[in-house]
Amino acid sequence: MRSVERDYKIEVVRSRRAKRTSLRITREGGVRLTIPWWQPKGLALRWAESRHEWIVESLARLARRNAEQPTRTPEEVEALRRVAKERLPRILEEVSRRTGLSYGKVTVRKSHTRWGSCTREGNISLSLYLAALPDELVEYVCIHELCHTVHPNHSREFHALVDYHTGGREKELQNALKMFSPR
Repeated sequence: MRSVERDYKIEVVRSRRAKRTSLRITREGGVRLTIPWWQPKGLALRWAESRHEWIVESLARLARRNAEQPTRTPEEVEALRRVAKERLPRILEEVSRRTGLSYGKVTVRKSHTRWGSCTREGNISLSLYLAALPDELVEYVCIHELCHTVHPNHSREFHALVDYHTGGREKELQNALKMFSPR
């Protein structure tokens, strides 16, 4: 296989916990290749080069998303926090009532890496950045997290439940959400 000319650097990270090779794009636009401690680095880099097209497309998508979402000032973040603390719990409660899925407590946090999370106890945490999204995407995230109170994983059953409560639109909403970034 011939070497692919690339305009990005691949950071190779060896991990004792990794069971397989994984490739991801970081929020900062880096390319991280995580490999099990026993895997030869050259083999992993050749595999990563075979994913060149995916890397280029992903970096372009990240650049477009970053250009469309300018960085917020601290004042803008605080204003968004006030809106989020008032709006998000109300939407979660409404979605919970509509779907019949219950939860414990709700918190609104300044999460940069995920839109929401759900603990095993059924407590839901939502990113304050959700408040800047369209209502249907906020509702989708709430449905997603509420479904975790039934299935605390991403199994087939979990996705079937999310799809049911989104009227068969889970994939469509999931793809729409990818156009935004929680920050």
